[in-house]
Formats: sequence, C-alpha cells, structure tokens
Amino acid sequence: MRKVAVIGSSGAIGSAFVDHYINDQSINNIFSFSRSSIGIDNNKVKHFFIDIENENSIQDAAKSVEEINFDEIIIASGLLHTNEFGPEKSIKDLKADNILKILNVNTVGPAIIGKHFLPLLNKNNKSVMAFLSARVGSISENKLGGWYAYRASKSALNQIIKTFSIELKRTNPKAIIIGLQPGTVDSELSAPFKRSVSKNKLFSAEYSASQLLGVIQRVDESSSGNLISWDGEIISP
Repeated sequence: MRKVAVIGSSGAIGSAFVDHYINDQSINNIFSFSRSSIGIDNNKVKHFFIDIENENSIQDAAKSVEEINFDEIIIASGLLHTNEFGPEKSIKDLKADNILKILNVNTVGPAIIGKHFLPLLNKNNKSVMAFLSARVGSISENKLGGWYAYRASKSALNQIIKTFSIELKRTNPKAIIIGLQPGTVDSELSAPFKRSVSKNKLFSAEYSASQLLGVIQRVDESSSGNLISWDGEIISP
C-alpha cells in the first residue's frame, strides 16, 4: 500500500489531490500538511500543521512523519497575489517587499520543504516529489512580460527542482523530482484573472488534480528535473 503526502492541502488543488487519494484503494495513508484545517473527516487522512514560510515549522512537520517512506509527496502551495497587491503590470509596480513575499512562498518555502522531506522518499521503489509550478516560469516562453515576481519565483523554483533531481540521482536514484503545470484552475489564486480565460481552458481543481496524477503515474527516472504540463507536455526552461 502506498503512502502519500500533500503539502498545501487546504488550497483548491491540494484539497483535490487529497480527495483523489481518499478514493484510491492502493493508498491507505494520506498525510496532509497546511496552516489551516482541511475539514476532511476520513480515517485515511492524518493532518499536520505547517507554515512554509518558517523553516522550524517545516522541520517539525517532517519530524512528525520521519518514520514514513513516502511514495508520493505533492507540494501544492503557491502565491500570485494578496489582498494588498497583485502581479505587476509594469516596472513601476515593482516593490521589494512584495517581491520578497512571492519569492518566500513560491521558491524559498518549497526549497526548504525539499531539504527536510526529500530524505523521506521511498528508496526501494519509484517515488515522486512533485511541486506545483507554472508555465510563466519558462524564460523562453515569456512573450508578454509583466508578472515580474511570480515569473521569477517560478523560474527559480524550476531551477531548484532540476538541481534536486541531479543530487537525488546519487542519493536516491529511484526518486523522481518534477514540476507540474496545473493549467488555469478555477481557484482563489486565479480569481481576479479568470474572466480573460476561455471556458474550455479554465479547469476545475478536481479535473486538474486528476490530470496531474496521471502525469505522476506515467513519469520515470528520465522525467526527473522536468516541468511537465497537465497534458504531459514538457515545458522548456
């Protein structure tokens, strides 16, 4: 029986991952991590507090499950905007504090999660650590500009994913480390921008999670280090 973890389980996509795992008969233990309760009452699910902006909290969360050999770990956290600021439309919108906040949540937090949770991946069979990333983190695909902090944070995350994958080839060669592009999901993150997205390109969290789980099932060691779209496309850096 497989053991899985979802970090950022209170968000739309993280919660959808948990729901899918609950219905997967091959999984008997789901370890959920978030700052707030996920409101799921199921014997399969064990919930733990984590603050991804605090390394001590991340370390404590990892210690709570240090005896587990995880088959899949999903990092589903992310930040595009807050009530105080949104993604930059031009150079004049750049503010140091806002940039640091986005980088802390989207890049630093996931990097520190990797530091403490990568050693918990199963070493005997295929295991996957998957980080939710974004197509806009691709430098080669940037044709529109704007969204400086978010683009930079996801580009940096993609580099961290690649670097994790190189090191893990030496310490856990059966582990696969990937970034996942979930598409545009109808969620709080996309709420201010979804009016401009056509209906056939705006996914429910449930559909996105289902597609991403299919990607996770199909990847092998040659996939490690890549950013992969919900439809299986490998996105260029």
